[in-house]
Amino acid sequence: MAAMKRIPVSEGVWVAISDLKHPGQTFDDLLSSMAELEKKLRFIEDMNRIEVNGDFVELDFDAPCTD
Repeated sequence: MAAMKRIPVSEGVWVAISDLKHPGQTFDDLLSSMAELEKKLRFIEDMNRIEVNGDFVELDFDAPCTD
């Protein structure tokens, strides 16, 4: 197991995080799943931003027929 670290949080944040924990779930598991969710949300936000603001060019290539 990795080294244990302490993360100071306010009482309000502690309560909010504790309320999100499922029975038997560790804080490590909860924070890990929260970090993965945040990564996915940021990726989606980036893709949406690129779709709205991006300059796209058409690629000219011959794709093999799949029929």
